Amino acid sequence: MSTHGNGTGTEALRPHAEDAFAHELKALEAADDRPRPARWRLSPWAVATYLQGGTLADGTVVTPKYVGPRRIVEVAVTTLATDRALLLLGVPGTAKTWVSEHLAAAVSGDSTLLVQGTAGTPEEAIRYGWNYARLLAHGPSREALVPSPVMRAMAQGMTARVEELTRIPADVQDTLITVLSEKTLPIPELGEEVQAVRGFNLIATANDRDRGVNELSSALRRRFNTVVLPLPATADAEVDIVARRVDQMGRALDLPAVPEGLEEIRRVVTVFRELRDGVTDDGRTKVKSPSGTLSTAEAISVVTGGLALAAHFGDGVLRPSDVAAGILGAVVRDPAADRVVWQEYLEAVVREREGWKDFYRACREVTA
Repeated sequence: MSTHGNGTGTEALRPHAEDAFAHELKALEAADDRPRPARWRLSPWAVATYLQGGTLADGTVVTPKYVGPRRIVEVAVTTLATDRALLLLGVPGTAKTWVSEHLAAAVSGDSTLLVQGTAGTPEEAIRYGWNYARLLAHGPSREALVPSPVMRAMAQGMTARVEELTRIPADVQDTLITVLSEKTLPIPELGEEVQAVRGFNLIATANDRDRGVNELSSALRRRFNTVVLPLPATADAEVDIVARRVDQMGRALDLPAVPEGLEEIRRVVTVFRELRDGVTDDGRTKVKSPSGTLSTAEAISVVTGGLALAAHFGDGVLRPSDVAAGILGAVVRDPAADRVVWQEYLEAVVREREGWKDFYRACREVTA
């Protein structure tokens, strides 16, 4: 088990995967008798089991980290066992970051070798930088060099992560081409290079529907095996995902238990799915879709916020009034167009739905 930063795995508000699930990883490692690639903590089979859950021979229950087709997980894990990098692609909120973190934790035991992609991510974040005090005092040297997470992963045979790759400027993205094709990172200032050792690989996440997207060059895209993470196939699967994640986050925040709020979770998921798909669950009524993505991640955020309201300003039970404002905020991103979409949905669908009168009243109150 590793503890990063100043807090321990139990004190941190959001522990790293390898800390939060250390007992599961340790049990899997002890039970795992299958071949492991060089420097992998677990075999590919055990990595897939860690992500999808299961019960080990000693009775240890491994909780699912990703609820979705097993073949997707198997392809992702197998890719990391080859010399191809892995690109997790999907619309916002399909658990790309979550899967990336847990894959790195299970493979390398460390998910913190991370480059967070933004429009301002510099080349140094992927290659290396310099300690300028040492550089000015003594000139270029290994001591003055500040390795990037990618360089450290190459040198140690570990898994590096690049989040939101398509947010990074195209010329900076292409810094990865040499790393992924030649498995080397030149340091021309020192006349040296860092060669990747066995065990090194890279996981990138990207989406092509959000603003600020920079298309990947064909040369870079060829260096990746792309795995598309879909939205949950059914409402039941999405409710399960939201309930699990909210329960995990709620324990860290001392919020009420999820089971008492399952009815409201199902309502939030139903609203998001119908607005996202443009049709009601029964297929009878077409509805307009708002400008936002209404992803599973946003549903988790709405429910977590609702639980906090219930805990601090209610009786601890999640009710429609606790989630109504969060739903409004998620749906109405464009104040003009989205508000019309939401009001039409409220009147045409929610008001007429049996057993939803309290939910309708709560949403009307915050919308007015």
